[in-house]
Amino acid sequence: MKMILAIVSNDDSSNVSRSLTKAKYSVTRLATTGGFLMAGNTTLLIGVEDDKVDDVLHIIGENSRKRTKMVPSTASFSAGMYAGMPVQVTVGGATIFVMGVERFEKV
Repeated sequence: MKMILAIVSNDDSSNVSRSLTKAKYSVTRLATTGGFLMAGNTTLLIGVEDDKVDDVLHIIGENSRKRTKMVPSTASFSAGMYAGMPVQVTVGGATIFVMGVERFEKV
């Protein structure tokens, strides 16, 4: 058995969890924050049998997309002045960890 821990953007979390539930996978959602922009994320916990891991990864990949976002950055000028200059960064997608589960019980 495996535990899949998937960190997805809040923008994608509803689609990801809805698609996993529709495919009969149990999903636990946790509100989390982190990453480069310290933006809101959703961490999904999914316990599956070993032969179902690829299917779950496919569903997550199909429903979480990368996008670009403009964020302010500061640039220093020689006179000691700072100006905010927008920088384009890539956000979204999913970060996924697949871990072995030694024991699983529902009580």
